[in-house]
Amino acid sequence: MDRNKPLKTKYILEVSDLKKTFNDIDVLKGINFTAQKGDVIALIGGSGSGKSTTLRCINMLETPTAGEIAIFGQHIDLIPDHANGLKVKSKEQLRSIRQRIGMVFQGFHLWSHLTIEQNIIEVPTQVLKIPRDLAIEEAHELLKRVNLFDKRHQYPSCLSGGQQQRAAIARALAINPDLMLFDEPTSALDPELVSEVLAVMKDLASEGRSMIIVTHEMKFAAEVANKVLFLNQGVVEEAGTPNDIFYAPRSEKLKQFIRSIK
Repeated sequence: MDRNKPLKTKYILEVSDLKKTFNDIDVLKGINFTAQKGDVIALIGGSGSGKSTTLRCINMLETPTAGEIAIFGQHIDLIPDHANGLKVKSKEQLRSIRQRIGMVFQGFHLWSHLTIEQNIIEVPTQVLKIPRDLAIEEAHELLKRVNLFDKRHQYPSCLSGGQQQRAAIARALAINPDLMLFDEPTSALDPELVSEVLAVMKDLASEGRSMIIVTHEMKFAAEVANKVLFLNQGVVEEAGTPNDIFYAPRSEKLKQFIRSIK
């Protein structure tokens, strides 16, 4: 997939009637939204509302039960599957799409047997076939950006949770992604470490990166996102600007949610 080729649509992501069922429980009941280049979209809502499942379906870490997803103007080819409802038809297509998406998880997911520098160069050298010297040079720039250059030769177990999450962000950036996905990146951190991770994410948003963020940090969402989606029981209950969502909620469910977090 040529990332320099103009899109036939203005959207880099289109999610249409996305559904996901686990053990006869409908977790997603029909999610619909779009993202344009440069959008920072925050997904908010209570526990079990479907936020993380939506994010994981975008990257096909979870295969939808029904619905359509188009990324960078290309529909992901899904075919019927007896066990899950749908499955990805082309592994090559999925690999191509994933090379343009960086994902940061709640639990860091760094490789414990590799140093921080090795974690960051692993995918560029092994998957993208970037020369090792160039990958190391770019890794050093990323580590400087997240204030971890002096930790480059240490292993993840030697770093704090906040440092590990910043390293995970640097690793996701190492593929120069066109879309960044963040799945509650601060929820596993001690409160005093949250701000250092959010500062890195704010910096990414300020440079115009396209980002979709599942978060429970409402102040952060209000400051950084240009769109907020409130998920409730597997659907987008309400969508709008941060001002719309946080200061002029329309649905009673959203009003209750806003009251509960104050």
